[in-house]
Amino acid sequence: MPLTRNLDDSTVVITGASSGIGAATAYALARRGAAVVVAARSEPALRQVAQRCRELGGRALAVPTDVTDLESVLMLADRAVDEFGHLDAWVNNAAVSAVGLFDEIPVAEFRRVLEVDLLGAVHGIKAALPYLSAAGGGVLVNNASVLAEVAMPYQSAYNTAKHGIRGLADTLRQELRVTGRSQISVCTVLPATIDTPFFRHAANHSGRELLPPPPVYPPEVVAETIVRLLRRPRREAYAGGAARLVGLQWRLAPALVERALGWYAQRTQFGPGARLDTSGNVFQPDGQASRDGGWHGRRRHLVRMTAAFGLAAAGTAVGTLAAKNRRSRSGRS
Repeated sequence: MPLTRNLDDSTVVITGASSGIGAATAYALARRGAAVVVAARSEPALRQVAQRCRELGGRALAVPTDVTDLESVLMLADRAVDEFGHLDAWVNNAAVSAVGLFDEIPVAEFRRVLEVDLLGAVHGIKAALPYLSAAGGGVLVNNASVLAEVAMPYQSAYNTAKHGIRGLADTLRQELRVTGRSQISVCTVLPATIDTPFFRHAANHSGRELLPPPPVYPPEVVAETIVRLLRRPRREAYAGGAARLVGLQWRLAPALVERALGWYAQRTQFGPGARLDTSGNVFQPDGQASRDGGWHGRRRHLVRMTAAFGLAAAGTAVGTLAAKNRRSRSGRS
């Protein structure tokens, strides 16, 4: 894949940039002198992020945008080029989630999660492609989560959307290559659990307090991964060692790890407190510009998670070895 321009001569659009990973990515790019166009539903939060980007040495433009509205996203691309003269990269990061058993999540919320997380990425790509082609190339980065590769219970809408993003990226990459547009790189980021306001703001129909399954990595881990992809694009990149580990385990022994992850999520995804049903920020923005969610990054849960995944890895290895032994015995019989 081709290299992008130097970041200090790049214009990068970031959706979902009012908090969390989007804000952290904007700050990381601003420190490198890039022009960042930050987009989200909450204008006050966006303005705070844009101001911080300028303080860090970058150029910034805040454009309130609902990614479910194609016309709004097309206008976002136009504003970026009008302001900075060209568009070099686009980061599809906007996401919401509805947590609960599949049959407890209202259909309207399930649909909205797909519209924001998956169709929002479709709209971003539609808006960015003409400008990236005109610039002679560029980079599309889709933040898909490790749940684009594996799955967890109580996250059916989010899992569905993120699996869709990965499939979309793979297909688009093929189409760009066979139509002679391989100078446009399509990258997928697969983060582990990240310390953002995401878990506090998700719709929750579980009846329980929602917690991020450990280990919980700081948002800068994902931001720096995205920066590396903008400099030297790759098909996919994990963010956080746990994501790489669980992805490998899933490929080696999917049935076994599917059961193990279900067990693990059931025990770590919820706290002791009861919670009333809430639609969270699925339909309404939260209006905050917080970079993290107050989960203290990975430190609090690292030992606990290392032990859990060590057991899962051992189980994966034993299961794989047992399966090989069964095949070997069948071959000899």
